[in-house]
Amino acid sequence: MDETLPWFRALPADQRSWVMLVAQAGVRSLVEWLRSGGTAAGTQEISDEVFAAAPRALARSITLTQTVQLIKVTIDVAESEVANLAAAGEEGALAEAILKFSREIAFSAARVYARAAESRGAWDSRLQALLVDALLRGDSSDVLASRAAALGWADAPPVAVVVGRSPGGDITAVLHSVYRAARRARVEVIGGVHGDRLVVVMGGAADPLATAGQLAASFGEGPIVVGPAVPSLDHATESARAALAGFRAAPAWPGAPNPVAADDLLPERALAGDSEARRALRHDAYGAVVRAGGGLLDTLDAFFAAGGVLESAARELFVHPNTVRYRLKRVAEVTGLSPLDGRDAFALRLALAIGRLDPAS
Repeated sequence: MDETLPWFRALPADQRSWVMLVAQAGVRSLVEWLRSGGTAAGTQEISDEVFAAAPRALARSITLTQTVQLIKVTIDVAESEVANLAAAGEEGALAEAILKFSREIAFSAARVYARAAESRGAWDSRLQALLVDALLRGDSSDVLASRAAALGWADAPPVAVVVGRSPGGDITAVLHSVYRAARRARVEVIGGVHGDRLVVVMGGAADPLATAGQLAASFGEGPIVVGPAVPSLDHATESARAALAGFRAAPAWPGAPNPVAADDLLPERALAGDSEARRALRHDAYGAVVRAGGGLLDTLDAFFAAGGVLESAARELFVHPNTVRYRLKRVAEVTGLSPLDGRDAFALRLALAIGRLDPAS
C-alpha cells in the first residue's frame, strides 16, 4: 500500500494503523472461511467482521474509492502469493476462493459506506430542520451561521425563502427531491418540512421566482410563495416571514400565478393582519402619493369614485381628461402600481385606506 498508493503515505499514523488492522482482519477472516470449507453460509457475517476492527471514523477519513483501492492492493498481494501458500495442485482452488471472498469483502465495504451515508443523511436532515426552525423563529445570526457552516452552506447571494405545501410522505424522500431539482437548477438549498409546509432556503439564485418554478415539482398542491431576495442568510428571516405571510394569505387571490412573489400578495397579507405588509403599503404606496403632491391623492380618490372612468373623474376635478391621465401615470411612477390595472388598483385602494387609518405613521 505504501509503495502503490501516494495518498496512503500521507495518512496520519493512527489512520494507517487502522487500515493495517482491517487488512489483517481480512486475512484472518479468509483463513477462517477456508477452514469452514468456503461455503456461502456465514460468508457475509465473516466479511462484515473485517470492518468491525476499525472505528466508524475511518469511513469519514477514507473515501469509498480509496477503500476499493486498498482492497485491490490486498487481493493483488494475496493472489501473487498463491503459489507459496497453496499445497501442490491446489493453486487454482485457492485463487478462486480468494476471488469469491474478495467479492464478499467488496459488498461488505459497500454496506459500511451505505450505512454511514444513511446516518449522515439523517443527521443532515435533522440539522437542516433545526436551521429552518431557527430561521422561522428569527434566532440570532450567530445561531444561523453556526448551523449553516455545519451543513457546508456557502451563503451565495442572493438568498430567498420559498414556502409551499409539502407533498407528504417520507420527509427524507421529499427533501431528496428538492436537492435533486436544486442541483439541476445549480443553486444551493436548505430544506425542512414543518407540519404540512415545505420550507426551502435558496442561495445563489439570480432570479428566485424563476428558480422556484424549477423546484415546483417537489412541492405539493397549492400556492408556492417566494420571499424577497436578501443579501445573505443573516437576513433570511425577513424573506421567511414574508413568504410565510404570503402563503397564509395566498388563498385570497385565486388567480395568482404559481409560484408567486410574496410582495405581489401585499393586499392579501395586509387583510390577513400582516403588519409588515401594512407598513409597506402605507409607506411605499400611500406615503409615496402624499409626498409626490401635485393633486395625485385627490385624483386617485376621484378616479376610484368614478369607477375608473377618466372623463367622470376629470369632471369631478374640473380638469381636462389628459390631466387625469398624466396624474395617474405619475402615480404609477412613484408607487410602481398603475391605477389603470385592476390588480394594482386594488392594492392602491387598500393602501389609501390603511394610510388614512394611521396617518401619523
